[in-house]
Amino acid sequence: MKTPFGPPIDLSGLSGFALTDARPRRSVFIGRVSTKDQQNPASSIPRQVVLASERLEPDEEFVAYFWDVESGMLPPELRGQGPQEMYDKLGVPTPRDGGLQDLVDRVEQLAVTHVLAERSDRLARAMLTSLTVEHELSQHGVEVVYANEPVGGTESGRLRVRRFGQVEAELYKKSLMEMSTGGQFQHAISGWNHGFPPYPYIAVVDENAPVRAGGRFGTERPKRKLVPHPDSRRFDMAREAHRLRREERLRTGAILARLSAEPDRYPGSFSYNFMEGLLANPKLSGHQVYNRKAPRTRRKGQPLWNPISEWVWSPEIAHERVVSLEEWKQAQEVTDELREEAEGSWTRVRRAASALGLSLTAVDSSGTHTVYEVGGRRITLPTPIPDELVQLIIDDMERGA
Repeated sequence: MKTPFGPPIDLSGLSGFALTDARPRRSVFIGRVSTKDQQNPASSIPRQVVLASERLEPDEEFVAYFWDVESGMLPPELRGQGPQEMYDKLGVPTPRDGGLQDLVDRVEQLAVTHVLAERSDRLARAMLTSLTVEHELSQHGVEVVYANEPVGGTESGRLRVRRFGQVEAELYKKSLMEMSTGGQFQHAISGWNHGFPPYPYIAVVDENAPVRAGGRFGTERPKRKLVPHPDSRRFDMAREAHRLRREERLRTGAILARLSAEPDRYPGSFSYNFMEGLLANPKLSGHQVYNRKAPRTRRKGQPLWNPISEWVWSPEIAHERVVSLEEWKQAQEVTDELREEAEGSWTRVRRAASALGLSLTAVDSSGTHTVYEVGGRRITLPTPIPDELVQLIIDDMERGA
């Protein structure tokens, strides 16, 4: 801190008069635009550069430019994952050396001393994220500077402005998410489709849906509803797959084998994961369903899918159904029972391996068979492991141990 109570005579010529940084000043730009559709990165990013450059020293230029077209609600490791081709097509005149995570990773390599941005929410809307990035950069001796902050005055005053701005960005984020989520819920409740249509359907524009007049971002995207695919065999295949699971209690591999045996009736080649997803898709019941998939901002370790209790259902049938809701429910109950049976056999084998000091790891799976690695060797077993094989496997591991 500069003090007004200096020495009575000029001591500035002494070597220890001022703390000097031996590193040359090297500043980089950091910016962000939320979306490429509702904002124009080609104009927003250069504007941010102009504002941030006001905090450069005379005759100084940015040594690198880091910017994302990404939600500010995402943590750094999930930012900037769009392909370079997408950024090239945006026509932004500002060069791009990477995104926020690239800046954090390369700050030492580039010998960065200052990171300049228009304001704090260009770094991140989530206050914890911006604070974390600021802290990590400070550990490398890098100062983060926001152009909308005051110059001069006390450090506490500058910090107060920064923290107020970060709190404001956090509140804006929460408010925006609440309004957006409410709109998406209403979209599903009204029977309109989100995302890619399930296999038996195609999505078509609902001509009866209200269309809002052009606003700030132009005419909104049309509402779409599901209708049966022109190839009626898709409906037949999905209905038969559900019947085989529900009534014959077949596992996914067996269902695939049964359907592939009749290529004229059920054309196409279907993967194990595709069939699992089709059997679990509630939209086949005729209802629109939203919020099945967890957002990218979910906590680490959380499953990819939200629990059923958090799904949003249209109260009425929104499109032609493949199965009734009761039939869909029965199929899910059979799926749960089959998984419990498979996990029961697996648990017995895993516990026996653990008791022998061996690690049992699944390294590959085809849906019908799984390759396990145990005791330095690999074995291929049916999925699930039949009860009559469980004891034989355990005996074999005991002999090998």
